[in-house]
Amino acid sequence: MAGLPVQHVLGINGENEVKAGEDKNNTDNNKQSLSKAALAVREENDKVGESEMVTPTGSSIQRSSSRPQLDLSKAAIQGNSEERDPTILLPNQSDDISHLALDIGGSLIKLVYFSRREDQSIDDKRKKTVQERLGISNGNRRSYPILGGRLHFVKFETSKINECLDFISSKQLHCGGTNSRHWIPDSPYNENAVIKATGGGAYKFADLFKARLGVSLDKEDEMDCLVAGANFLLKAIRHEAFTHMEGQKEFVQIDHNDLFPYLLVNIGSGVSMIKVDGDGKFQRVSGTNVGGGTYWGLGRLLTKCKSFDELLELSQKGDNRTIDMLVGDIYGGMDYSKIGLSASTIASSFGKAISDKKELEDYRPEDISLSLLRMISYNIGQISYLTALRFGLKRIFFGGFFIRGHAYTMDTISFAVHFWSKGEAKAMFLRHEGFLGALGAFMSDEKHGLDDLRAHQLVERFPMGAPFTGGKIHGPPPGNLNEKISWMEKFVLKGTEITAPVPMAPTGTTGLGGFEVPLSKGGTLRSDASALNVGVLHLVPTLEVFPLLADPKSYEPNTIDLSDHNELEYWFTVLSEHLPDLVDKAVASEGGTDDAKRRGDAFARAFSAHLARLMEEPAAYGKLGLANLLELREECLREFQFVDAYRSIKLRENEASLAVLPDLLTELDSMNEKARLLTLIEGVLAANIFDWGSRACVDLYHKGTIIEIYRMSRNKMQRPWQVDDFDLFKERMLGSGGKKPPPHKRALLFVDNSGADIVLGMLPLARELLRRGTEVVLVANSLPALNDVTAMELPDIVAEAAKHCDILRKAAEAGGLLVDAMVNTLDDSKESSTSVPLMVVENGCGGPCIDLRQVSPELAAAAKDADLIILEGMGRALHTNFNAWFKCDALKLAMVKNQRLAEKLIEGKIYDCVCRYEAAS
Repeated sequence: MAGLPVQHVLGINGENEVKAGEDKNNTDNNKQSLSKAALAVREENDKVGESEMVTPTGSSIQRSSSRPQLDLSKAAIQGNSEERDPTILLPNQSDDISHLALDIGGSLIKLVYFSRREDQSIDDKRKKTVQERLGISNGNRRSYPILGGRLHFVKFETSKINECLDFISSKQLHCGGTNSRHWIPDSPYNENAVIKATGGGAYKFADLFKARLGVSLDKEDEMDCLVAGANFLLKAIRHEAFTHMEGQKEFVQIDHNDLFPYLLVNIGSGVSMIKVDGDGKFQRVSGTNVGGGTYWGLGRLLTKCKSFDELLELSQKGDNRTIDMLVGDIYGGMDYSKIGLSASTIASSFGKAISDKKELEDYRPEDISLSLLRMISYNIGQISYLTALRFGLKRIFFGGFFIRGHAYTMDTISFAVHFWSKGEAKAMFLRHEGFLGALGAFMSDEKHGLDDLRAHQLVERFPMGAPFTGGKIHGPPPGNLNEKISWMEKFVLKGTEITAPVPMAPTGTTGLGGFEVPLSKGGTLRSDASALNVGVLHLVPTLEVFPLLADPKSYEPNTIDLSDHNELEYWFTVLSEHLPDLVDKAVASEGGTDDAKRRGDAFARAFSAHLARLMEEPAAYGKLGLANLLELREECLREFQFVDAYRSIKLRENEASLAVLPDLLTELDSMNEKARLLTLIEGVLAANIFDWGSRACVDLYHKGTIIEIYRMSRNKMQRPWQVDDFDLFKERMLGSGGKKPPPHKRALLFVDNSGADIVLGMLPLARELLRRGTEVVLVANSLPALNDVTAMELPDIVAEAAKHCDILRKAAEAGGLLVDAMVNTLDDSKESSTSVPLMVVENGCGGPCIDLRQVSPELAAAAKDADLIILEGMGRALHTNFNAWFKCDALKLAMVKNQRLAEKLIEGKIYDCVCRYEAAS
């Protein structure tokens, strides 16, 4: 059931995140006439209603003309029709689903499906003017088969196949569409509907799918699918592959241009070794009948375990020395150093059972399980390396049911490859390894349109409930926001601390993939558990790599290395301590209502759960940097529908700063060039003190007004700064020895905070560049994050500032920012038309940092003619990009508002300043 504000229905905008009635009676009682919305719909009784929430206005989407429009049947107003934006229920509206695919194995069913979520099309004259100037047509949307959407990964136990069928039915995936909240059992289906499937179950359960869902299974070759799935992951997911040695994961960046050939070792019941030479080019070159089935079969006979997971669990408590014959057992505890064998090397698996006068029951099941696991893993690792050596292959990737994200299994295989290769080769594993077959089946559909996607066009998000790979089965996230909040409230009632975003199934809910006991401290999570979370892949084909990066392949945005546990623990503490203040701001931004308080509490628990999960397993969500953590926090806020937690604070600070801007500009205009340039840079650094993401700065807000703090900060600006390249920048701007260099053609100014930071810091600097004949592009966030200014907010700020400055006004008019500006009759029209433009573009980001491997098409287009970049603020110039090199001149400006960061990064102290200038490389 879908719900939309009236204005979005009239505009044919909508997204399948909704607010619905608690039950049938509630829905019936709240139905109202839609005449006030100028929308005629039929009034019929709803058969089903569920409790859901309204999607934020900014998240709505507009269907393309080639897609079905909104289904208005049974539409009704929910709640009070007198409200400004009453919610309209659209019970028959659904997301578009391109298709889904299944891999039905003997133990697990893996399901991959795609939901289309196109970007919102905004009728914005300012944006269109900028796009035209930058040469972007229709937002730079090329002929993408898929304009945006999400790739979802779900697992079910094969023994519970009916839950999988219920899930498919509840989302209507077999009907070519999904309504994730509302299942009509009697809805018609396409008799010719087909689902792509692979694995033995595609044959075994074909009749069941036909009987229950009315669909046929189009069976794809299992090995074709494995290879296609692996190729897609390795080319499209940036940190898909990782090594695992002695419990330590290290993510490996694979250049998709240098991927082939490689060896894919799939360890299921048996083992297949596949030499992959390219897309669709592979051959099975080796294998062994000793695999996962051998371990499970022998283990079941020898230990009486009833499940594969139970057998793995036993191995964690085992000691293989009681049953394996070691080299030291043969040589009296000594190494056999002549041939390089240590005393602890296994000479013979189960070898001690020959000489020990013991029966089976005399051996501990734990020891048997560990010995068996080592024996099989070592042999697979050895054979795999020898096969790779035979064909001259540099890379070996392992996957399959046997691994299941199990740390000790990966360690054992890695040790074998390392041992036999003498350290020259490494075993690598895949985060999505359990979904290779399902992904391959998905890719086999010619309509998927994903062949040309690259890593910069995929963004992985981790909503509450994102499933684990490997180990126990956990289904998709709860169906709606209310379910998520209710689930977390149940944890609170039970006094259980949430440590992983894996929810349990609400009572009576079908199709949630066999949820078990939630993972919690002291609960079911094994101490060695290495299962990695699989998120939802957001496909954003319009994202591009920033063209001015000197070396995109070696570019690493994160400055802080969180692989250091001490560093990780420190920043987790910082984020945890900041959480209460953030929740207060978020709740206040929504009017402090009971609903806002409930969502705020749920957000705090959800984000704390993410932090707990990452403390427990830092690699759970892939390679982790500080920028990823900060982005995760903002995504979590949006997940609980807090669109802009600092909205009112930003408005207040903008107003206060704009009030004193005229005096500042007058002061600047009274100076000579050299003094003015220094004062401008000092002003940027001083104004950068305003950062609601810094605890030290939050404390400052209690000691004075925004203007008082700004003046205090400016008065303390004394050179030399801790990083001080101002003289180099001054020479490039003003020249030396009587030689005046030409001005930059175009400058990209990556702006940071609202208030004094943008108004009294970056806008005056932009004005100076415009005065010199340089085009200026202000680059700001696409979505709100803390008190950062957004691209949507900037034009209004510029318009207010332009009232007091002819330079800004003319440039803003030329750049399309003042669409409705009144032309001063005293100005020369020719002079106005030839003014260099001031433009605004969004950066494609929704966090306080920026990863320049994924930027908006507008920013990428603006960069093509730029010869100066100015990165301002801790997030964009210190936390990320401090070590980045560019093809053009770059200036990095920031005040360090964290003592630890100051010490580690610049060997300084809190409130030290960074002015780092780097000429074009």
